[in-house]
Amino acid sequence: MTVSPVERVWGTAAHPAGMPMDAWRDGDTFFVELDLPGVNPESIDLDVERNVLTVKAERKPTYAGNTETVITERPTGTFSRQLFLGETLDTEQIDASYEASVLKLRIPVAEQAKPRKIAISGGSDRKELST
Repeated sequence: MTVSPVERVWGTAAHPAGMPMDAWRDGDTFFVELDLPGVNPESIDLDVERNVLTVKAERKPTYAGNTETVITERPTGTFSRQLFLGETLDTEQIDASYEASVLKLRIPVAEQAKPRKIAISGGSDRKELST
């Protein structure tokens, strides 16, 4: 089944619309921001299964069902996006906030994935064995 360009942007029940996103790394933290204009924060659902983060949100029309609409350009319905997170991220410590119609995620790098120094023994610590 093919999805038309209109369905890709606006979404349908069978094919939820995507949401614009920016993502970047700053030091030991990844940041993700997703645009969700007009979405009630209570309708946002975040799930992590293994290393897949799923974001779902719903925007309902602001007018009653029995009104006569003149123009309907703002998309309503279900919006969804999946992010495939690498093994190096700590999915137990994801922090999420929603302000100014932007869902902001902060995902730290897992401790075991951070670069670390390894001590090298030898040199003056070595004792030679006598025969």
